[in-house]
Amino acid sequence: MAKSPRSKPLLAEDKPLRSRARKPRDPAQPNLPFDPMPARVEPCLALLKPRPPVGPDWLYEIKWDGYRIAVHLNNGNVRILTRGGHDWTQRFPGIEDAAKRLGVGSAILDGEAVVLDEEGRPDFGRLQNSLGGRGGKLTAGNAIMYAFDLLYFDGYDIRGMELTSRRYFLQSLLKGFEGEIRLSEALDGDGREIFTAACDHGLEGIIAKYKDAPYRSGRFGEWIKVKCIQSDSFIVVGYEHSMVARGGIGSLLLAARKGGDWVYVGSVGTGFSEKTAEQLRKMLDTIKSKKPPVVYSGRRKNLVWVQPTLIAEIEYRAWTHDGKLRHASYKGLREVQDNAAVYELDGPASNGSLA
Repeated sequence: MAKSPRSKPLLAEDKPLRSRARKPRDPAQPNLPFDPMPARVEPCLALLKPRPPVGPDWLYEIKWDGYRIAVHLNNGNVRILTRGGHDWTQRFPGIEDAAKRLGVGSAILDGEAVVLDEEGRPDFGRLQNSLGGRGGKLTAGNAIMYAFDLLYFDGYDIRGMELTSRRYFLQSLLKGFEGEIRLSEALDGDGREIFTAACDHGLEGIIAKYKDAPYRSGRFGEWIKVKCIQSDSFIVVGYEHSMVARGGIGSLLLAARKGGDWVYVGSVGTGFSEKTAEQLRKMLDTIKSKKPPVVYSGRRKNLVWVQPTLIAEIEYRAWTHDGKLRHASYKGLREVQDNAAVYELDGPASNGSLA
């Protein structure tokens, strides 16, 4: 696989910035010019768009297919939090160890935990397997973190700085560092060409970020995501029982959210191995429901309805005219702790957006 184009280093000749761990602050000196370290920061989220913005005000990054995490480092103590705020430090021992070796007293790094395939591409299924699947308690020892933002650095909250300044400090922190925390490279150039290259390399897509924007929690359009292949989260509402299919599952029945209701959006019958299908069947049979959680007018037989509690990550090509997923493929179950957002319909299915 050809390497992604690299931007010109921000610190071409400078040495990496380093600091020594600071001692706990003296409460008798409340006016020390340091910012209190936040216990948690709600992440900045990217807005889904059909095409990337272009122009000199934007920089671009690879869209990593994994789990969004924040690494909190404070005087040698490390916490790794999921997007939903759950502590998964013990599940990423390699990333935890790397954070302790960064050589800075305090920092909060924003990024994505991924597992790479043989060609260096992130593989969500491998990450899930390394963690033991949904609800698993295994550690992902082979996971790495691609860091793309720095929110707190050496005693100072830098979220109010523009993105280019935050990346300056992030790059200086990771320059020459070897370990399970790596820099998510910023790519300069035409966003359309970068997006095409990402798709040609089999990647999920790109993220465009407004260079002068501060870090704001939530989804405000200062970060834009553009996907090569659609991949979103849907709720599992049942399965089609089969005597010949793997695990007895002919296909999973899926739904999206619309207001306070679930809307049936089709099924997926590919993407799971025999082992995965057997694990799914065991989970599904513990949450069977006598009544369907969605309005269903199809002609499928041997349907088994379940309570809408499992969230599946589904890759698909497009929507049909009647609001169903086209060419869907199962990628894995999302963790509740990952705060996975179920696809939300704000009108016709083809105009849906992530919650």
